[in-house]
Amino acid sequence: MVSFAIRNFGCRANQADAFAWADALGRSGLRLERDWARGDVVVVNSCTLTARADRDVKKFIRAVARENPASRIVVAGCYAERAPADLAALPGVAAVLPRRAEPDLVERVLELGGPGARTEERAPDDAFRARAFLRVQDGCDNRCAYCIVPGVRGPSRSVPGDTVAASVADLARRGFREIVLAGIHLSSYGEELEPRTSLAGLLAGLRGRTGPARLRLTSLDPRRMDDALIGCIVSDAAICPHVHLSLQHASAGTLRLMGRPVEPGRAEAILERLGRLAPDAAIGADLMAGFPGETESDFEATRALLERSALTYAHVFPYSPRPGTPAAARPQVPAGLAAGRARALRRVAAMKDYRFRRRFVGRELEAVVIDRPAGGAGAEVLTGNFIKVFVPACAAPRRELVRVAVRRVLPLRTEGEVVA
Repeated sequence: MVSFAIRNFGCRANQADAFAWADALGRSGLRLERDWARGDVVVVNSCTLTARADRDVKKFIRAVARENPASRIVVAGCYAERAPADLAALPGVAAVLPRRAEPDLVERVLELGGPGARTEERAPDDAFRARAFLRVQDGCDNRCAYCIVPGVRGPSRSVPGDTVAASVADLARRGFREIVLAGIHLSSYGEELEPRTSLAGLLAGLRGRTGPARLRLTSLDPRRMDDALIGCIVSDAAICPHVHLSLQHASAGTLRLMGRPVEPGRAEAILERLGRLAPDAAIGADLMAGFPGETESDFEATRALLERSALTYAHVFPYSPRPGTPAAARPQVPAGLAAGRARALRRVAAMKDYRFRRRFVGRELEAVVIDRPAGGAGAEVLTGNFIKVFVPACAAPRRELVRVAVRRVLPLRTEGEVVA
């Protein structure tokens, strides 16, 4: 049987796309190979958010061509949309599918698999993910100064609510107990639909229709965090107590330079309200250091917000210029200075994450089994409030929900035991 492997780069929306492709390829009779070095066809879902992302994609493709020379490489995703000729010239690449060609991905993979690649339709191999990723929105209408994604993903487009509900029900029926709702700009869900709706409207429509599965939301824009959306998140037991904000910065001046103007104090007010209404929730943010024009006082504003706010963790990264964006043409903060600021933010974020996890020692939390090492009795589980817990023994299969008691918290590891 022809095998395929998928290597995903980039955002949660890309993960949702890769999940859907693996599902469709499995239904078409191909066997999922988790080790890309052994796949007959290797699908690369690329990212082009930064120049570094481009380099990572090309480095991986060259590694596949070197270590699995018999494989046929198919490249899709945002990089394939932005620069298909560059990717087609790399060794081992058999096909490059820009976004408009992605609906044909399954057929192209089957063609590359050769005679006998297609067999009777069957249930897909769900080993690709322990959690289901469902893209409910694509594209973005914003024009952030550092971002090229709107140029490769296009304007915002939403999946109708009834279609989302049907997909959620199907995934729950197939045994998935956590479904991640993903989008390029998830907060703008439904704004272009007729009749117009919102992410809060989508969640309200899904209330009571998820069966045994819980929902997790991907990154949200604080500029669209209104009372209705916050109310949905904190009041629905089927939604994981986890909010991740695309915050980027705390300085109003830097946010204006980014093309993300926001009322002073708004982000902090949102964080305060979330922390008050959902005290056990994980509250995270993307934070950028070293954006062009960022001063020392701008940076200190971000560090101060991270220290005093209800944020429990942060994804911190130094600014990396994306050629073709307005920010890339501006005078740059020295790379060493930007990296140093990022390290400072990561130290604060690591301490806040440690303190948050320590609050749950001795408590029981619901978690989904996300990984079971081959031949081992232990497992890694993910709680609703986004804590990965390592357990020495677990009889439940991947994807199943369990009750886990947190026993020990270390700086880089949380340990516990399954109690139900």
